[in-house]
Amino acid sequence: KGYSEFDYNAVWQAIFNFATLDLSAYYFDIRKDALYCDAPDSLRARAARTVLAECFSCLTAWLAPILCFTAEEAWLTRRKDEAELPEKLVDTDSVHLRVIPEIPAQWSNAALADKWADVFAVRRVITTALEPLRQEKTIGSSLQAAPRVFLSADKAAALADVDFTEVAIVSGVTIETGEGPADAVRVEDIAGVAVTPQLAAGEKCQRCWQVLPEVSAHPDHLCARCDVAVAGAGA
Repeated sequence: KGYSEFDYNAVWQAIFNFATLDLSAYYFDIRKDALYCDAPDSLRARAARTVLAECFSCLTAWLAPILCFTAEEAWLTRRKDEAELPEKLVDTDSVHLRVIPEIPAQWSNAALADKWADVFAVRRVITTALEPLRQEKTIGSSLQAAPRVFLSADKAAALADVDFTEVAIVSGVTIETGEGPADAVRVEDIAGVAVTPQLAAGEKCQRCWQVLPEVSAHPDHLCARCDVAVAGAGA
């Protein structure tokens, strides 16, 4: 719409907000662990690379009319790996010969968006609870924590399939149903969530930096996931 109305400022603001908030502050922050530490052929890592390919396809097309040379350089650099890319990323010799991709209608899912708004609200309470530990230098990284999270019954049921260890970038999360203790951390505008910060038990994995009990038993101080990934890389 912005391009059709020659409203380039609106286009730029929409892309900027998507890149800095949706991608950088949330998706990349959470998913970089899987990209760096999962085995390359794991479902989670492959799914993340698929998302990155879609983002690259869209962002280069969206930015091409504004950042002409930068978008072209990015497009041509990516095409050097042509044999490994999906057809949509090698179908033209120049980004300026492309059309802006049509976003599938099924990608707009209001119910899923509402669910993830609740997920990020819980994440916000967790990060709020951990911040005093950072300031006191009790922890230097959120991966040194394994908080207890208390959710109302409806939230616990709705978010039962969410891995908050991954979402909150901690080494473990214990989910319990109920109001939680009186001294648990709460955020005024987020109902039904309370968090008690706790330190993670175990030793630090030398590869992914998660603090887990299993690490102490490994000769190279790796967690089980990293042990599998390293063994696969050396096979």
